[in-house]
Amino acid sequence: MVRKTQRLLLLVVCCSITGVILGGTAAWAESNLCLEDTKVTSECLTQDPMQKTILGMSTGLVAGAGAACGAAWQLRHED
Repeated sequence: MVRKTQRLLLLVVCCSITGVILGGTAAWAESNLCLEDTKVTSECLTQDPMQKTILGMSTGLVAGAGAACGAAWQLRHED
């Protein structure tokens, strides 16, 4: 039982870290594209790129943890 719990925890941590990296990268890239657009909006100018990146990272964290829990739940019910 302990080994299964450790594997689940490792899965959640790995997926969460991947989500943080992907979410942060996507938000950062979107901020850069917003500034390079031909028509720059006031929302683009007033939004802090660091805050947007952190928001993307936190969204990625939740999405990664949710995906890991969903995958573990599905595997558990297949057994």
